[in-house]
Amino acid sequence: MGFFLFFFLSLLSLASSASRVDQKTFIVRVQNEAKPSVFTTHKHWYESSLSSVLSPSTPTQLLHVYDSVFHGFSAKLSPTEALKLQTLPHVIAVIPEQVRHLQTTRSPLFLGLKTTDSAGLLKESDFGSDLVIGVIDTGIWPERQSFNDRNLGPIPSKWKGQCVTTNDFGSNSCNKKLIGARYFCSGYEASNGKMNETSEFRSPRDSDGHGTHTASIAAGRYVFPASTLGYAKGVAAGMAPKARLAAYKVCWNAGCYDSDILAAFDSAVADGVDVISLSVGGAVVPYYLDAIAIGAYGAAEKGIFVSASAGNGGPGGLTVTNVAPWVATVGAGTIDRDFPADVKLGNGKVVTGAGVYNGRGLSPGRMYPLVYAGSGGGDGYSSSLCLEGSLDPDFVKGKIVLCDRGINSRAAKGEVVKKAGGIGMILANGVFDGEGLVVDCHVLPATAVGASNADEIRQYIDSASKSKSSATATILFKGTRLGVRPAPVVASFSARGPNPETPEILKPDVIAPGLNILAAWPDKVGPAGIPSDNRRTEFNILSGTSMACPHVSGLAALLKAAHPDWSPAAIKSALMTTAYTVDNRGETMVDESNGNTSTVLDFGSGHVHPTKAMNPGLVYDITPMDYVDFLCNSNYTINNIQVITRRNADCSGAKRAGHVGNLNYPSFSAVFQQYGKHTMSTHFIRQVTNVGDPNSVYKVTVRPPSGTLVTVEPKQLVFRRVGQKLNFLVRVEAMAVKLAPGSTNMKSGSIVWSDGKHNVTSPIVVTTQQPL
Repeated sequence: MGFFLFFFLSLLSLASSASRVDQKTFIVRVQNEAKPSVFTTHKHWYESSLSSVLSPSTPTQLLHVYDSVFHGFSAKLSPTEALKLQTLPHVIAVIPEQVRHLQTTRSPLFLGLKTTDSAGLLKESDFGSDLVIGVIDTGIWPERQSFNDRNLGPIPSKWKGQCVTTNDFGSNSCNKKLIGARYFCSGYEASNGKMNETSEFRSPRDSDGHGTHTASIAAGRYVFPASTLGYAKGVAAGMAPKARLAAYKVCWNAGCYDSDILAAFDSAVADGVDVISLSVGGAVVPYYLDAIAIGAYGAAEKGIFVSASAGNGGPGGLTVTNVAPWVATVGAGTIDRDFPADVKLGNGKVVTGAGVYNGRGLSPGRMYPLVYAGSGGGDGYSSSLCLEGSLDPDFVKGKIVLCDRGINSRAAKGEVVKKAGGIGMILANGVFDGEGLVVDCHVLPATAVGASNADEIRQYIDSASKSKSSATATILFKGTRLGVRPAPVVASFSARGPNPETPEILKPDVIAPGLNILAAWPDKVGPAGIPSDNRRTEFNILSGTSMACPHVSGLAALLKAAHPDWSPAAIKSALMTTAYTVDNRGETMVDESNGNTSTVLDFGSGHVHPTKAMNPGLVYDITPMDYVDFLCNSNYTINNIQVITRRNADCSGAKRAGHVGNLNYPSFSAVFQQYGKHTMSTHFIRQVTNVGDPNSVYKVTVRPPSGTLVTVEPKQLVFRRVGQKLNFLVRVEAMAVKLAPGSTNMKSGSIVWSDGKHNVTSPIVVTTQQPL
């Protein structure tokens, strides 16, 4: 409640000076029953609510009306008007809007999804046929072969959605594959003014590429041959090739606005989707102020699986976003394919890098002058980053230019170098980027190098300068390499835990392929994603947790098709408890940013294993009432909880659930404040449901985090039938460790239930904190 109090006190301080000029978008949550029958439509009722706080001469600026996942509306209001609205008896909350941003062929094979298998997840689920995946993103390019409807049956009878047609998105844009398409721009235009329709489509059509890419990862059809500029040749396919798609466009040039995202959730649930895929993210705030968390809860309560990207803020800690426990939060890993493009220096050294380029290349065997952009005059800083207009053509013409990452996009740096006359580019990671290499389809010969290799190149340039000789280099493009080891590796950019909002819920949940992923791409956007790139390609290679998220969305559709009675929590549990943490060398996955061993804060329960997830043995299921208890134990007020759950919460039973970590989650996270204690203890109560074999006995194996004592009671679970539920208790005792004030210590282990056929694995994390 403190946040709301602070927020509205802030409004009060602004109110005296505020005018209509200070308008912002607010999302207004109202009581479910507060809809008097005298008003024939929602709109009349919401306009009447607004008219009670607006003067008669002020036009109503209603943006969206919600009723599937959220009961309320969004409107453009001044702080004074928002404050007045909050005083109305039927208004539960007034939530300020956030702006979100996008988290930006071989992966099915890498995940073990083979079309030739006579059994397995693809076969058992009929490739996801008749399941509907709603993709909330930048729209879709419907003409792509990934979205063809050859040999698909009729549209599922449960579908209630529509294909919104416009001048550039005709009635034939949808088919039996792409069965729905809508767009939501009221929130975007309320903040940015009327959209520029010369650069954006006022329709579900994708002018960015991100939405087309993510949709085809989730459910693209088989397309052969597929490649980007000759790289990554093969068959392109999504996770659930026969699943139906519905595109909900909410992201525009200036970002993705909460009021539009909530409207997309509202429509997707009413339309009849089975899975929602959301590759956008923003700041972590309490769940009752988070439109994505609110929309996702409404969807999950109706049996819809929601997966969302963990964010690209890695490799630093506490960067994970979309952390609500009813959302599957997906981080990114690599696959066993890369695109080597090494730098050969004039001193004979070869520095490894990665890049994709197929235009007029560098002459074989020739060495070119090499310069560091930051030493070419100007203010140094902007030129080091190769920002627009920062490079001196006299300094870079005919040379390979080393540019630092940061501020502008990686592809835009190449454009800046090319415009200034440079002949090639080396893109240098900073210390924070570490050694992770992301490829782009550059507009000139270019490669990316890790932080340590970038330092080596700079040192070579410096030493050449000091010896009054010229530094030279060339870039050696080596095409596509398969069978890379180690793989998977946790991608450097993938956001890391712990969970900033609820540290007792381990996030991210899992990782999935997200680095250098080939998928469908629009016709009007060059593969570099910049206006000057006039090349056209049916597929493009992108990286981000944005690419990892739809892998899990598609897998969830397959699991739902194979197990129609499973809840979203059961599907997530199956993906988490069967995930793996070792790479193709048999060692614990490494962290791409530094080459060290990864931890559960990087990969959560591990990397998804679709084949095992189909038959997990046991699942940790969660009901809506369990989430209410969780919110009660999070010290949310009844009002806060009602904003999320649309119901009057009764917190009297929550104390029986114990504490916030007692949500029936497939992972365990204990957080202790030391305060001078020698030993600290807590307990977890969990319930597992048998989805394996009748008459099965599961025995527990505990690998406790170092310095802790972990006991599980009972030590075996005896199931007589499928669907039977049994409880167990986990006690955790931790010894105090020496810590500086304000610092933390994290150790992890695991709890595994096994019947000899299934291994149901849960990470257990113990964090001790020394308060300031």
